[in-house]
Amino acid sequence: MADAATGAEIKAEDVAQARKLCGHMFAERNCELYTSAHPDAIRNFARGYGDDNPLYTDDEYGASTVWGSQIAPPLIGVAVNKTLLGDPRPDDLRRPAFRGVHNFVSGTSWEFYRPVRAGDTLYTFVGYESVEEKVSAFAGKTVIIVRKHVRMNQDAQVVSVARVILIHAERKAAKTRQKYVVEPAVYSDDDIARIDAIYAAEKRRGAETRWFEDVEVGESLGPIAKGPITTTDIIVFHAGGYGFTPFAPSTSRLAYKNRQRIAAFYVRNAQGIPDVAQRVHWDSAWAQQVGVPMAYDYGVMRDCWLSHVVTDWMGDNAWLWRQSSEIRKFNYLGDFHVMSGTVTGKRIEAGRPLVDIELRGVNQRGENTCPATATVLLPSREFGPVQLPEVPSDLAEQAEHMMRRHRELRAESNR
Repeated sequence: MADAATGAEIKAEDVAQARKLCGHMFAERNCELYTSAHPDAIRNFARGYGDDNPLYTDDEYGASTVWGSQIAPPLIGVAVNKTLLGDPRPDDLRRPAFRGVHNFVSGTSWEFYRPVRAGDTLYTFVGYESVEEKVSAFAGKTVIIVRKHVRMNQDAQVVSVARVILIHAERKAAKTRQKYVVEPAVYSDDDIARIDAIYAAEKRRGAETRWFEDVEVGESLGPIAKGPITTTDIIVFHAGGYGFTPFAPSTSRLAYKNRQRIAAFYVRNAQGIPDVAQRVHWDSAWAQQVGVPMAYDYGVMRDCWLSHVVTDWMGDNAWLWRQSSEIRKFNYLGDFHVMSGTVTGKRIEAGRPLVDIELRGVNQRGENTCPATATVLLPSREFGPVQLPEVPSDLAEQAEHMMRRHRELRAESNR
């Protein structure tokens, strides 16, 4: 049964179909676990990746900041989304199936334009930007898709744009090659004590303003600790809202209905029970069937870790504008990461003081598994408080069009 589940191949017609979608944007109908960024959703998402910043976790703290209210962590859009109504896709622009083919995120690039506040509803429109075929050492034939996600609030204001690098890989090829041979990490009491010392020394800038003029190139961010990662970490990250779209892992009757909808997503486990292929993130036996030594994290989790380094450093009055990451290595259950960064540049752009940062996440094997960069807007004694970046006019117009059509269709359905 496992062999059948890992034997699917990438089909030429799926690749061709994916290429046809490039340049088209569609309303995202799938809901995330949360449809509104209510205070509990914001708090739970932050706690899901280990962030206790009261700007996110306390629904009263933000009132005394420049934001005037509780705001959400930068990547909240991966956990909050409500169905956006749009015109049906033409038959010739249907989604490619890539049925039975493994997929994973290998990097993201984000631009953040305005805060998500408690009570905001988020909507998304999505499209492919590029499709590329490659041969990798891990999985043989792969398809690399860059998918663009534009998220807006209930007032059609764009809050963020994300570009996700999604790898589609043949499970059979990955299993045969077995590129990654890694022994599970084991920790002594002294190891845990050294990790705990990092946690104990972590500091959050908070209400103390970090002025642009005081930042120096070469300045360090962090370190902060993450892990050693366990199944509990995966569960808590899910509890924060991530991982329920588009495959909708479910239980009981809902799981039965989901199996009827996407049967290929369900693979029998050792007990003969159909279970989600997504369990590569907590079931090492299944992960080994797709060619990796043990269960591993979500790339988005490490994106959140990277943003955590930045937001701890920059303080309440700054703004994370851009973040771009590469997920170069798997982060297996048991792995431990030290997240840190370095200021690589500072400049004034269109009257906005900016700081450029290089980020890294280094595991216990000394591997930088997620090199990244970020750009932060800082308050300035000369230029004043942070000015949020402007949304490109064509993107703002597209968001207004998508929301207008959503409202029209909603009104028609209510007649």
